[in-house]
Amino acid sequence: MAPRGRAPCPGLGQPAGLHRRRVLARAAVAGGCPGGRHRTRRPDRGTRDADGAGSGSGRRPGGRGVPPGGGRGRRGPGVAGLPVDRLAWDHPHPDRRGCTALGGRGARPPRRHRVPGRPRDRRRSGAAGAGRGARLSPHHRRPRAGEPARPADRGHRHRRRPRARGRGGSPPVSGPRVAVIGGGLTGLATAWHLRADAEVVVHEASDRLGGQVATVPFAEGPLDVGADAVLARQQAGPELLEQLGFGAEELVHPATGAVQLWLTDRLRPLPSGTVFGVPTDLRAVAASGVLGPADLAFVASEPLRPRRFVPGDRSVADLVGERFGARVVERLVEPLLGGVYAGDARQLSAQATLPPVWAAAEEHRSLLRGLTAHRARAAADDRPVFVTVRGGIGRVIERLAGDLGSRVRTGSPVRAISAVDDGLALHLDARTEVVDAVVLAVPAAVAATLLAAGWPKASRELAGIRTASVGVVALAYDRGDAAALPAGSGVLVPRSQDRLVKAITISTSKWPHLADRRRLVLRASVGRVDDDRALALDDAALAERVDREVRAALGLLGPARERLVVRWPDALPQYTVGHHAKLDRIRHLLEQGPPGVHLGGASYDGVGLSARAADAARLANDVRWQLAQRRTEGATP
Repeated sequence: MAPRGRAPCPGLGQPAGLHRRRVLARAAVAGGCPGGRHRTRRPDRGTRDADGAGSGSGRRPGGRGVPPGGGRGRRGPGVAGLPVDRLAWDHPHPDRRGCTALGGRGARPPRRHRVPGRPRDRRRSGAAGAGRGARLSPHHRRPRAGEPARPADRGHRHRRRPRARGRGGSPPVSGPRVAVIGGGLTGLATAWHLRADAEVVVHEASDRLGGQVATVPFAEGPLDVGADAVLARQQAGPELLEQLGFGAEELVHPATGAVQLWLTDRLRPLPSGTVFGVPTDLRAVAASGVLGPADLAFVASEPLRPRRFVPGDRSVADLVGERFGARVVERLVEPLLGGVYAGDARQLSAQATLPPVWAAAEEHRSLLRGLTAHRARAAADDRPVFVTVRGGIGRVIERLAGDLGSRVRTGSPVRAISAVDDGLALHLDARTEVVDAVVLAVPAAVAATLLAAGWPKASRELAGIRTASVGVVALAYDRGDAAALPAGSGVLVPRSQDRLVKAITISTSKWPHLADRRRLVLRASVGRVDDDRALALDDAALAERVDREVRAALGLLGPARERLVVRWPDALPQYTVGHHAKLDRIRHLLEQGPPGVHLGGASYDGVGLSARAADAARLANDVRWQLAQRRTEGATP
């Protein structure tokens, strides 16, 4: 029953599921308290399944009116949801919080108006109840006579941590310390963004930087044998190049984008007007000869067939095959995905690997019409699709490392990460360093090992991300042996053709700055998930087999004059069905543990260089936010 003279709040007296430092309570409905300050909260990550539960939460349902994923409702106005890990502290009357009619402290002011150390009631001076002082926790004990006052315990996330002192810790430093584990593009770019905000150190286990980026001397000049281009239509990649000082004279766009398909011992052009291989221009598909009459008729009838609703993620083969037929998947979609992910269309997530196709399937009854609209919008963008750097993408790595200087340590493997009172401890071979934040820009399997002790559940999820091992064979031919070279920048080979080679890039045809090489230079890619035949061969045998297949595909008259084999073990992560849901679980589990661990790299949010540049910018902002929160909490008395 409500106290005399006070308005009752709906929900008062309802059972609340109290956990230590967490409240799963029924929130009072908006409008039940003056100002309607009680709002339910939405989880900011995860999808919603059929019964309404958020996919990012592992907590039990809290009953009617409980915010999805548990926790307390919003305090104060606003519609944006709070992170699911910002749960309430124990409260004697969880339904009264925010209700000034029952003696609550009311809604907090917006974050931008808060002053560290100032009580919330200060903004209500003169109101009823003002001057009574700040309310104490129900577990707070007033100090006895002669005993110094102590602050209330606000949980490990909010406890002010002293700097490391004494044996086993790092020496005191003037600013926050950030460790970036992994010297690939993601790790180096993250450290580069943070170099003015913190004392940042990059730890790279091997003796070289760059990850999957490598530029080597071959056939009288530099050649990229890893990633060789930046997606120019994703803003983060070109922005990073500009920030690093690469001018227009140092950037090169492809001379041609035409690609051939190697089908049953002959080359056919990849039809124009496709979106990741999914056709939108039926005339172009018919002219290419890639599909037969029955397959073309099935594609043309797609708008007439009803859409089947399938909850959750779907494989590429399931989504595209249902709407356009298995032949489209086999001959058009899978060859493109094979070059990017070295994956199997029956296993790859359509949501993660084909974002435009997934969005069109979600928004339109007809996938063909949805993708046609997407193509019309994309046609308005006249920018080149790809861009590279004269001298190789390796120059980007060199410039990042040069700007970071002594902040980069090669041959510095981190063996484990653990939480300590004053931050996170990095266990290296001969010492332990304590830092305020750690960025894990390493493959998922490496991250799983590093987090196994302190974050076991997240570690198990990370260990479940599969990879594919691939290789690149660089070949150089005499120009006289390439009299009948096909048009275009390269050739894609469907998995169904049962060949070692999955893609051929004719580098001297694709890139204008390589066109004046004395010899014809190309790269052949090998290796697929669940198919290690190519990588089981030694370098000499592999180069010989690839040379024969390349000559058969391109009609070259003589063998390669120069050969180079580069192997990339466990290089390409497999974004299998449910990949985004897995990422939500991993990040949620990390948020439930000690703060300061940030996850990035190609295993999660895209394998291209532009995706890596965007990931680095996001990681840097996340670290800045965490450090700012820590400074604010440390300044609060």
